[in-house]
Amino acid sequence: MTPDPSFWRGRRVLLTGHTGFKGAWAALWLRRMGADVCGLSLAPEGSPNLYDLLNPQTSADWCDLRNPQSVTACVQRAMPEIVLHMAAQSVVRRGYAAPVETFATNVQGTVNLLEALRETEGVKAVMVITSDKVYRNDGKGRAFQEEDPLGGKDPYSASKACAEHVTSAYAASFLEPKGVRVASARGGNVIGGGDFTVDRILPDIWRATSAGTPLQMRSPRSVRPWQHVLDCLAGYFVFTEQLVSNDEAPRHINIGPDIEDTLEVLPLAETFISAYGKTVPIEIDTSPQPPEAPMLRIDPRLAATCLGWRGRIDARNAARLAAEWYAGYDAGVAAQDLCVEQIESYANGELG
Repeated sequence: MTPDPSFWRGRRVLLTGHTGFKGAWAALWLRRMGADVCGLSLAPEGSPNLYDLLNPQTSADWCDLRNPQSVTACVQRAMPEIVLHMAAQSVVRRGYAAPVETFATNVQGTVNLLEALRETEGVKAVMVITSDKVYRNDGKGRAFQEEDPLGGKDPYSASKACAEHVTSAYAASFLEPKGVRVASARGGNVIGGGDFTVDRILPDIWRATSAGTPLQMRSPRSVRPWQHVLDCLAGYFVFTEQLVSNDEAPRHINIGPDIEDTLEVLPLAETFISAYGKTVPIEIDTSPQPPEAPMLRIDPRLAATCLGWRGRIDARNAARLAAEWYAGYDAGVAAQDLCVEQIESYANGELG
């Protein structure tokens, strides 16, 4: 199932984190479906960044989620009908380096947003985007289901699990009683063109080839539920549509690839490099690193059952699509043209 443009047309949508990688893709896709998108985020980070490259024509508030007064003012200006909360400190290793910032943004920032929304009239639905890392990972490799215990051994993962608890508490105590439907979507490891984030495997490859330096790879045998950004966003959008229209819609759903569609970091990188068409030597970084789970899998079957949504692009094809994007960008094709082409192909059922 793909998103329904008729649902989004004319809807006033507050999109937090619209200047990030997923947020910029989301802003562009929502605008193309006719949504009236208001962004709430910090200014874009680094150069290049996808938001500046796309210029998705959203109204924007530069706002720090850690500032409750600023968040309330932004929400009151937006007066949203639908809220998609994507803003976060989203990098595991940065969470180790800056735990206070990570908890303040991901936990207290979510509190500040939901507190502002409970005083705002006209809100119909709030979708809080968390992570596949919210589960208490015992390292055994079982695909986590929505009712499994939440946890997190590192600051990023723990902060996202905390955001889940915050969301559930605000939903039960304040928002659902006044008719606002609230849910959380737990997405897999998202890849795609236009990601320039530090410490992510595909952007790291792009930077290494651009600089003519070897790729430093930390965990070649780690397994993740890789999914293309369009699959992930389609899941978020379809879930939001169901949340608004269906009283029985679940309140927590995994948005990820098929259970068996998991891939180690090294073959994912090799697939990308082959499709990208540029050679880069790979060096395994054996220096001490902050601990990360070697195996992570999530079970997306509830999304298939309740939403009719399934991921359509497997991990290797997701890597190839990302490589095509970066190759086009290197050749001078406008980022917006590259994104629009892939969005339209996905919406028309031509991808996957």
